[in-house]
Amino acid sequence: MRVTAASPHTDALSPQHFPVVVVGAGPAGLTVGAVLRAAHIDCVVLETETRAFIEHRPRAGVIEEWAVRGLQQRGLATTLLERAELHTACEFRFGGERHRLPYGELTGRHHFVYPQPLLVTDLVREYVDVRGGDARFAVRDVELHDLDTDRPSVSYTCPETGRRRVLHCDFVVGADGARGVSRAALVPQRARIARHDYGIGWLALLAEAPPSSDCVLFGIHPRGFAGHMPRSPEVTRYYLQCPPGDDPENWPHERVWAELHERLGAAGVPPLTEGKLIEKRVLDMHDYVVEPMTYGRLFLAGDAAHLVAPIAAKGMNLALHDAFLLGDALVAHLTEGDGSGLDGYSEACLRRVWDYQEFSQWLSEVYHGTAAGDPFRAGTTLARLRRLFTSPVAAAAFVEQYLGTAERY
Repeated sequence: MRVTAASPHTDALSPQHFPVVVVGAGPAGLTVGAVLRAAHIDCVVLETETRAFIEHRPRAGVIEEWAVRGLQQRGLATTLLERAELHTACEFRFGGERHRLPYGELTGRHHFVYPQPLLVTDLVREYVDVRGGDARFAVRDVELHDLDTDRPSVSYTCPETGRRRVLHCDFVVGADGARGVSRAALVPQRARIARHDYGIGWLALLAEAPPSSDCVLFGIHPRGFAGHMPRSPEVTRYYLQCPPGDDPENWPHERVWAELHERLGAAGVPPLTEGKLIEKRVLDMHDYVVEPMTYGRLFLAGDAAHLVAPIAAKGMNLALHDAFLLGDALVAHLTEGDGSGLDGYSEACLRRVWDYQEFSQWLSEVYHGTAAGDPFRAGTTLARLRRLFTSPVAAAAFVEQYLGTAERY
């Protein structure tokens, strides 16, 4: 996809006008679209992938309680509430022992586990099939135009005809992820991208195997971090720390399960239930934040505005937070002429974004410190873990960040 500051070519067919064009059909873009349609505001969602692809693309699965309440308030959580699993505890395994943190008992709060493809399927159905939203899939060569004027537009190539189409609009929502056209549209003099690289990789795995525990497991081990994240009764997500840029083919079935058994092992626990590995990919751990999250009539949301490594399972939650604020702000502006929500959108989003980024950094040191080859870092990592399980104050502070339940950000 490309970005251009100039207006689209005059040979484009059938210009149309919509109050809002949303670029990207992920959780953020679809939620914004559904909020607009609930207020009877016309919009178009453009997506470069097919509907079938986005409904099956493996992604995150942990949703915080406040985010589910936000979906429920907007009529977007019916199926989720029927099918999602509730998680009320997590377990750290280090030094050959298991240490369970029952945050549900401590706070009365919990996580929902609902794989992102299921949420995207729900949101597409609600936006397109129930609320009559206009979604155009498999489009090509999306371009954004005149974003710093009051007459922005978006053009794209229609997959059926191969002809250019132009959508004039009042606002553009850029929710097309880290590699999309929206983030590339930012003018360097008008936006700063702050980036942090952890210098580590995670081998992300999906196994056709039932969970080996009723909760998330964090293995803190000198050989590297390991994670166990239940996704469904039949499928489990696993992570293994590895060198950044590693080749997934370096990790055959036998090596993967040997490392998982080693790094997640603890006294008195049964062995992991093995199964076929249906996904293997290496994620290089890094974060970035775009400030501000706006440029003219372009408003960024989700990974287009900020990427948080999966260390703390915060990405989808931040995307939904953006979408709630932006959808409501657009409705207020377009129906009541109240622009305060749009004016304060970036600042309101970034408070939570930076808090989650800080927690991700803190948690990364807990996960990876013992494998750093530095006795000092290993010692301070173990001190943090011991404090977590001996100090109620430390446990409460961790749980507040882990669940995203702070009263203010």
